[in-house]
Amino acid sequence: MYETTIQLNAINDVKDFVNKVMLFNYDIDLVSGRYAIDAKSIMGIFSLDLSKPIKLQAHTDDPEKLVESIGKYIVK
Repeated sequence: MYETTIQLNAINDVKDFVNKVMLFNYDIDLVSGRYAIDAKSIMGIFSLDLSKPIKLQAHTDDPEKLVESIGKYIVK
């Protein structure tokens, strides 16, 4: 499993992020506090507190293409 932290600042960021993660066949979750939601769900993402960075968990051993795709949202 691959873990990183992301930040989504605007509505368009959320739409773009979901469109990108939908292209991957493995599960990708966003974890904020005690809530874990499917990263491919726009409604789920809007239920989170987007003012803080969110932990991303990708259930894959090869996250290279995912990192390339969503790199601008990853918190360094």
